Amino acid sequence: MKIGVIGGGAWGTALAQVAAQGAAPVLLWAREPEVVQSINHRHVNDLFLSSVPLSPTIRATGDLDELRGVDAVLVVAPAQHVRGVLEMADFGATPLVLCAKGIEAGTRMLVGEVAREVQPRASIAVLSGPTFAHEVAAGLPTAVTLACEDAALGAALAKRIAAPTFRTYASDDVTGAEIGGAVKNVLAIGCGVVEGARLGQNARAALIARGFAEMTRFGLARGARSETMAGLSGLGDLVLTCSSTSSRNFSLGVGLGEGRSARELLADRHTVAEGAFTAPVLREAAAEAGVDMPVCEAVCQLLDGAPVADVIGALLVRPLREERG
Repeated sequence: MKIGVIGGGAWGTALAQVAAQGAAPVLLWAREPEVVQSINHRHVNDLFLSSVPLSPTIRATGDLDELRGVDAVLVVAPAQHVRGVLEMADFGATPLVLCAKGIEAGTRMLVGEVAREVQPRASIAVLSGPTFAHEVAAGLPTAVTLACEDAALGAALAKRIAAPTFRTYASDDVTGAEIGGAVKNVLAIGCGVVEGARLGQNARAALIARGFAEMTRFGLARGARSETMAGLSGLGDLVLTCSSTSSRNFSLGVGLGEGRSARELLADRHTVAEGAFTAPVLREAAAEAGVDMPVCEAVCQLLDGAPVADVIGALLVRPLREERG
């Protein structure tokens, strides 16, 4: 099975490296000509993942049409750009494995829903879980969820993408895998705020727990299963991104907690903190579903420029209640 990868950032490059194990051929599409050149001539992604030598069986291209000859495509473009990228070529019935984590602004559609609308003949799968790109590319142990409604296809994709240090766990809960990945990015910003504002480890643990309750409520309202929310693509990814500055969302939150503005922190075009774009869309989607998500609401307020002390204070004076999730 020849794998194609859409997206030449750190995560797309790391997944290409995994898929190339055993000298398997991988074709990676990148928007940036310098990424194409550095991968093809020096077997390294100088712009986004310079620390990891890449397999010589990875070939990069700037022509998206070339990927129409592969057996499966890993779509690793940022969530807000997935529609635009998938509209650039017709992949027919080629399976699409969605690796972006977010909800589309305007439509409030999950990435899988966007892909089905743009590429109606394609089979859709979702790869999600606790993954820092530099660790995956370096071959450090990692486990992910690979969700696909077609069990046979999901098993084949999981087997093809798996590696000795990259374990793939199959699921048919595509919605749950997507929601976990999208919501955890927003919650990671909140945990970063706790760190930046020096509110302590107790506060971070409480936010993770209450944030997970929000994630689960929203997931169940959208048709996800509770075991998926408690799995790698939900709780697993949440714990990872809420506890390390290797997470771009957590780092954004740290800056907000220190009193810097979202505009300043989001100015770097070489990194994408997906949670900043997902947060306001998630607020709309939660309201539409009738789901209470106070932590996510607080993150939206902070991104809009509200003072940290005021937002934290408002959370702390919410009415006491029983802990029922």
